[in-house]
Amino acid sequence: MKIKNSFQNFFRLFYPELCVGCSQSLIENEKHLCMECFSELPKTFYHLSKSNSAYEQLAGKFPLEKAASFLFYNKNGLGQKLIAELKYRGNIYVGQWLGEYLAKETLDFFTSIDLIIPVPLHKSKLKLRGFNQTEIIAAGISKITHIPIDTSILYREKANISQTTKGAFDRWKNTSGIFNIKNAQTLQGKHVLLIDDVLTTGSTLEACAHALLKAKSVKISILTLGITRIV
Repeated sequence: MKIKNSFQNFFRLFYPELCVGCSQSLIENEKHLCMECFSELPKTFYHLSKSNSAYEQLAGKFPLEKAASFLFYNKNGLGQKLIAELKYRGNIYVGQWLGEYLAKETLDFFTSIDLIIPVPLHKSKLKLRGFNQTEIIAAGISKITHIPIDTSILYREKANISQTTKGAFDRWKNTSGIFNIKNAQTLQGKHVLLIDDVLTTGSTLEACAHALLKAKSVKISILTLGITRIV
């Protein structure tokens, strides 16, 4: 252990890890964020109240038990930087850490959840990116909550083009009917937690939920790492 720590300290001396938020060198015991940036994480605290913006945005679109988002996702904000570090720079360690930290901060939210299902990528995009960022976040959550993850039941039947610049209606049209499920009987009577990275209009989550509702007596809750609003 001492040899390992000595090597890590030596490596850090010449190749210091940088804070995702401010790009300053991290010191010992800091992980991904410096203490100052960590203290400024834009938490929503939505898990403390059922009537939050995430729930209100999705309720009415499909039967929904509860919903929450952990961080505010604003342009050039810390939430956006963290998610971009995972999603576009391939830093899966940040994603795992965020999932674990989210779970520790919102433990009560997971009461009664039977199964975690990450929003799937189409196989073509998965091959291009090399990983599904939502699965990475879900893995961190599962490590803390011990709730099993399933990545086989819900799948994306066809690829859709990027939604980054699309408005609400175009996002809904772009995702309508693109998800499906197999082995629906395995979800019967289960309370499923659907995980995504960012909640914007909710069109992707709505499309996933309608696919999951093909299973008899399934209950659906939603949890995302970030939340933003677009028009």
